[in-house]
Amino acid sequence: MRSESPANLSEKVQSALLDRDLSILAFNERVLDWAHRPDVPVLERLRYLCIVSSNLDEFFEVRAEPHVMGTLQGLRSGPYTHESLAAITEHANAMVARQYALYNDDLLPALERQGFRILSHGERNAEQRRWVRSYFHREVQPLLVPVGLDPAHPFPQVANKSLNFIVQLSGKDAFGRSNEIAIVKVPRVLPRLIPLPAKLCGGATSFVLLSSVIRAHLGELFPGRVVGQFSQFRVTRHSELAVDEDDIGNLRTALREGLQHRNYGQSVRLEVSSDCSLRLAEFLRKEFQLPELSVFRVNGPVNLVRLMQLIDLAQAPHLLFPPYKASFPVQLPSHGSILARLRQGDVLLHQPFESFDGVLAFLREAVSDPNVLAIKQTIYRTGSDPAMMDLLCEAVRQGKEVTAVVELKARFDEEANINWAEQLESIGAQVVYGVVGLKTHAKMLLITRREGRALRRYGHLSTGNYNPRTARLYTDISYLTADAGITADMDQLFGHLASQSRLPKMKRLLVAPFTLHADMLSRIQAAGAAALAGRGGRIVLKMNALTDLPLIEALLAAGQQGAKIDLIVRGACMLPAGVPGVSENIRVRSVIGRFLEHSRVFYFRAGETESLYLSSADWMSRNMMRRIELAWPVDDPVLRQRIIDECLLAYLHDSKDAWDLAPDGRYHRVGLNAPGHGAQNALMARYSAAA
Repeated sequence: MRSESPANLSEKVQSALLDRDLSILAFNERVLDWAHRPDVPVLERLRYLCIVSSNLDEFFEVRAEPHVMGTLQGLRSGPYTHESLAAITEHANAMVARQYALYNDDLLPALERQGFRILSHGERNAEQRRWVRSYFHREVQPLLVPVGLDPAHPFPQVANKSLNFIVQLSGKDAFGRSNEIAIVKVPRVLPRLIPLPAKLCGGATSFVLLSSVIRAHLGELFPGRVVGQFSQFRVTRHSELAVDEDDIGNLRTALREGLQHRNYGQSVRLEVSSDCSLRLAEFLRKEFQLPELSVFRVNGPVNLVRLMQLIDLAQAPHLLFPPYKASFPVQLPSHGSILARLRQGDVLLHQPFESFDGVLAFLREAVSDPNVLAIKQTIYRTGSDPAMMDLLCEAVRQGKEVTAVVELKARFDEEANINWAEQLESIGAQVVYGVVGLKTHAKMLLITRREGRALRRYGHLSTGNYNPRTARLYTDISYLTADAGITADMDQLFGHLASQSRLPKMKRLLVAPFTLHADMLSRIQAAGAAALAGRGGRIVLKMNALTDLPLIEALLAAGQQGAKIDLIVRGACMLPAGVPGVSENIRVRSVIGRFLEHSRVFYFRAGETESLYLSSADWMSRNMMRRIELAWPVDDPVLRQRIIDECLLAYLHDSKDAWDLAPDGRYHRVGLNAPGHGAQNALMARYSAAA
């Protein structure tokens, strides 16, 4: 077995691989586990429930379309068939059923015990009903336009993930016609959760759902008609923006036009109430041209995501996690020059245990320093927080050369990035959009400063985005350096992204799609060869997803050669763990904690040779072949050990929030019935003590 080469493993690998889409759904099952945990505060449990619903929305928006189309086209072979759609919908339906059972049978009673109620029409008393009726007439009815379907009024355009009602009517309309079906579209501007006045609730905190308000007054929308069967419904649509970059004149304009149509893409999922009649469900299914498998019946509001509003409206901090205040990075001076500190050596920031304020302070110092001549930054997902953009705009006003490489195609952030690009361009920044056909996913910020007669560069590299909000919620590593080799490579890469000229040979950085994939393969193979020769091979990798087949195949081969391999993969993982004859030496675990695991760390040892890299890239084909990604070495022994301790060993020894992948492809939570140690909790305690 150990003498087999990767080429001889291909057939065996193909048969043992785990399904990518089912692996994504399994990740969401692990997130949903947090909503079940009795030791988690009830509003946080509700938050995890909503997060899973949001994740499922994105799963269907991004991953379901080829399965749906394969079914509609009757494909019998290949990756997208009726069988593949059946597999994902079976798993998704089971998860959705668990969500609503948890919501109805556990979370709602738990919230009620804490003084918070969501009242249905049947639970509202006469006074509350009068208030709801008044609210409906005042705030809701003026925005509703019921559409009775007939040849002159075809089925209306229904936006992605919007709330709607289908209504069956009896009797005649104003013109004596018996058109039976009407659609009520609910505008997004209406709040989905409405607080009742405290004086009507005996001082308690009570809410009503918008869907319940409309449902109770549907008859008033159709005077002279009798409302029979009805159901709320929601359709999910394919939401990938398809833009042919080789055939357009202006990418930004094309994307902005594409955003206008995203809400009306191919239908991929239909959600209806659990009591929706078969006739109405079939009418909707055929209207949206969906297979039967794509219809989901839910026992509650069709959009659990919008219940996230309750967490803010409740104003109950005692029902949330105790607040965690990140410490200012221990390696950075709280007063004094960060650039001067970097001239002494590299600095590591571990977010969110250390504050993203350290990165902002680095940029702020550069903006205010008259000797800083140029600032270059990649922008992928900055979100709506203006902190970094305000600093870049101020840098332009200060007369510095500012170059922003804006990735317009960052999924679901396209509009925000277009707006940032236009704002920066309007004040004189140089804005470029990277390389045609490749997303710029690398995270880097480069400062060029005049020092005497020379220019010196200072750089920031990160495993995560320049987003102050998510920096409080995601675990990531920020790396600040004045290393001449790394910063020179960064400058060369910025030049490549702006000019699209040939990328020079990098001295320190690994760059996808040029060298990163091949280098990772080489390091895996070296560890395997060293193990086979009796010199020992060790690989520990932390990432968000592992789906690239050549890398998986190389890992399996190295494991069979005797290398000991630990993979900490938060989400989708197609590599099977612990399978006899395939992966006995490979352990796969996923850690799901209070914060979203997001850092990418790659450790290799072949005999006595060790290397450790931080990276922006997951091990997926798109990251390796269709994106600009970075990995950079960490050579400082103190920083290396800190990364190993905090990002690898802590998670390998996690006995509270970790899940291990079993040979049967299922994940099993570690320490389920016993108190354990959580890596994130330990890191929070460590950094709180150091603050």
